Amino acid sequence: MAKGNEIRGVDSGWWMQLLLWREKHIKEKSFVLILALIVGISSGFAALLLKFLISVIATFLKSNITTDTGNLVYIVYPIAGILISSLYVRYIVRDNISHGVTRVLYAISQKKSRLKVHNMYTSLLASSVTIGFGGSVGAEGPIVFTGGAIGSNLGSVFRMSPRVLMLLVGCGASAGIAGIFKAPIAGMLFTIEVLMLDLTSVSVMPLMIASITGATVAYVCTGYNVEFFFSQSEPFFTSRIPYVIILGAVCGFVSLYFTKVMNSMENFFRALRNPWVKFAFGSIILSSLIFLFPPLYGEGYDSINKLLDGNFAAILNGSIFYSYHSNVWFICFFLAMIIGTKALATSATNGGGGVGGTFAPSLYVGCLTGFLFALLINTMGLSDGPLSTKNFALMGMAGVMAGVMHAPLMAIFLTAEMTGGYQLFLPLLIVSMISYGTIKLFLPYSIYTMRLAQRGELLTHGKDKTVLTLLKMDSVIEKDFLEVHPDMNLKEMVDVISKSKRNLFPVTDNEGILIGVVLLDDIRNIMFRPDLYRKMYVSKFMAAAPARIELGQTMDQVMKMFDDTNAWNLPVVEKGKYVGFVSKSKIFNSYRQVLKHYTDD
Repeated sequence: MAKGNEIRGVDSGWWMQLLLWREKHIKEKSFVLILALIVGISSGFAALLLKFLISVIATFLKSNITTDTGNLVYIVYPIAGILISSLYVRYIVRDNISHGVTRVLYAISQKKSRLKVHNMYTSLLASSVTIGFGGSVGAEGPIVFTGGAIGSNLGSVFRMSPRVLMLLVGCGASAGIAGIFKAPIAGMLFTIEVLMLDLTSVSVMPLMIASITGATVAYVCTGYNVEFFFSQSEPFFTSRIPYVIILGAVCGFVSLYFTKVMNSMENFFRALRNPWVKFAFGSIILSSLIFLFPPLYGEGYDSINKLLDGNFAAILNGSIFYSYHSNVWFICFFLAMIIGTKALATSATNGGGGVGGTFAPSLYVGCLTGFLFALLINTMGLSDGPLSTKNFALMGMAGVMAGVMHAPLMAIFLTAEMTGGYQLFLPLLIVSMISYGTIKLFLPYSIYTMRLAQRGELLTHGKDKTVLTLLKMDSVIEKDFLEVHPDMNLKEMVDVISKSKRNLFPVTDNEGILIGVVLLDDIRNIMFRPDLYRKMYVSKFMAAAPARIELGQTMDQVMKMFDDTNAWNLPVVEKGKYVGFVSKSKIFNSYRQVLKHYTDD
């Protein structure tokens, strides 16, 4: 039954008996494999349902759109989609379900991998309306959120540990990506590179099972065909490698631009407190951009298929600029404008109240970037022979995705799996790695992890930072230090020392404000001199604390303070008031316990 933020098993009766039977007869490692299979099947069907809903809504609404003129429906449909989605989220869901991948990362980092029950379907419904009505976002973020919630709640039903819940969340995300793109390898790599779960002997098999199962469900239900049709009619020659290298750098800078614009626009919408004002700004920006550049409508997969087929003139279909479809230079300008405004359209969709991800937009921008790069080179005659615009469009998809998501391996395999373009594996490798290396020079975090990193809530690959992130300040604060006051004499200080098990004493005023500390070693030479008992006061021999930890700081920041001061104990204060002390020994002990709990194979 549903209760709170998770599904809880019945505490007595047949369910308890089932749980006890499972614990007695099925080992945890084997049971995790069974759960991974169930999560894979469920997430695969969820991906199919999401694609079906988007297709039905979009097909119905686009039935009256013509290809040779501008269409005013491009103004109406996206606004209606954002309005319906925002009302659904605000009055029915009543919870934040935007930025699905970031929400999953937050759950892993800060909530012991526990996602709410409604997350298994609410983001799926909201995103299908947003995208179906023309919102310029992708469905992959919501399906990651949905799959992760399926894994989290299924694990909660069977009372699995946080370590296993984290793995099941990854399994759900892998299966969702694998199911929506028919890309099992990319699904697993998404969990490793984007969600940043370490690949161990325990985690590799469940992730593989979930990813393969999710993709199998998609293949069985929709046929053995790839997401985007790509036929390599033009071979790739090694003489084109210099152009591939340049494209990689271009994709890196495009990724940097895309990420920066998305982050700036999110900050802009976050500053708007009134939801109706957000809706107004988002609607105006989105509908205006889509009316001027119809390829921004929806996920943009139709445009990707056109470019991969080499039919670049069709990019002007439905535009008020359709009469220029035979002008190559105008088409180049048109493509450049779409690349420049896609981030604005995506952030306006989400900022205005819609629900969707940045996965598909990065693929879309990459495809246009690669195509435009080759088209410009050919038009200006800068190569000894024409570059294949189709091949470079495919490379651009991998390049921009690798840069935006900081996931080069996933970008390579995802592009190859969903297009069948395995023959271009070498240039895909080159573009992805160079793009990733380029953006890493400027941004250490991906578009997903940046939001959490700015708040110090990010769970990363490195086990040291991972465990520090999982540690909570409340769990390491020690409060058995006896307080003294500046007007106490040495005799009173000695009396306090006789009652204490510590060699450190916080000095506070009448309002509890920390004003200093007394170290036992600093007064050892005078504490046994009765002649000074009435003459010496705490205010004379107390010292300033080497540093003060503010309640609420991250453990990463706390450890940096210990490194900077070389102290063994540091006081914790809240708005100046003394709370307790944090010691290195306490942190190290908690560190070992958490490390053992989360990485026990």
